[in-house]
Amino acid sequence: MEQVQRRRGEMVTALRWSGFLFLGFLLVTQQVMSSGPLIRLDANIADAKRHNFGDFINFLLRKIDNLGLRGLTATVLILSALFIARRFKSWRPLNLAILSLLTLNLFVGVAKLAIGRTKPRLNVDLLHQPGALSYPSGHASNALLTWGMLAYLIYRYTHKDGYHGRVLSGSVFVITFSVCIVSLYRSTHWLSDLLGGLFIGGALLVLIIAIDRYFPSESQRS
Repeated sequence: MEQVQRRRGEMVTALRWSGFLFLGFLLVTQQVMSSGPLIRLDANIADAKRHNFGDFINFLLRKIDNLGLRGLTATVLILSALFIARRFKSWRPLNLAILSLLTLNLFVGVAKLAIGRTKPRLNVDLLHQPGALSYPSGHASNALLTWGMLAYLIYRYTHKDGYHGRVLSGSVFVITFSVCIVSLYRSTHWLSDLLGGLFIGGALLVLIIAIDRYFPSESQRS
């Protein structure tokens, strides 16, 4: 009974956090749709002068940017989930990975198609343009949700202690932050694109983890 009440309390807290993050996504979306103050900041950042790095640094920056690519992140997450699922004889890790990818691509894909925002590389900020898929940033949402889910699976199923949990969380932060900074530098996305992606990716990550913890599998109970 005590464990059930604890799980309920955790679920309520997680739902509040998920709702708060989703509200952040809605607020950023409102700014994008209404050309609010955040969009003026977008323009200032996009127009800022970039330092010209050499070929090797630009190569490294592209590789960092790729850490937010859907194909790469999805492949790493699915393969890792398969390994953990086989190791612990449970389909739960793979199910969580698939649920994460499906929900992320559904929400982000629908938002991209509905808003149709152009990328800063075009030097123009327009909405409802055919083929334009800038907002919200798939790089930011992929980096946070996918690497975050991978860190959670490692922590949850290998019974790591609190220190390892903090290391894993810090690694997700570093990767996600790096992807966002490089995306701004390379004009892959507007700042508001990245904020929107972070908010929606964070909301889904918190929600999926809460569902997993509320309905533990036998391998987790052991």
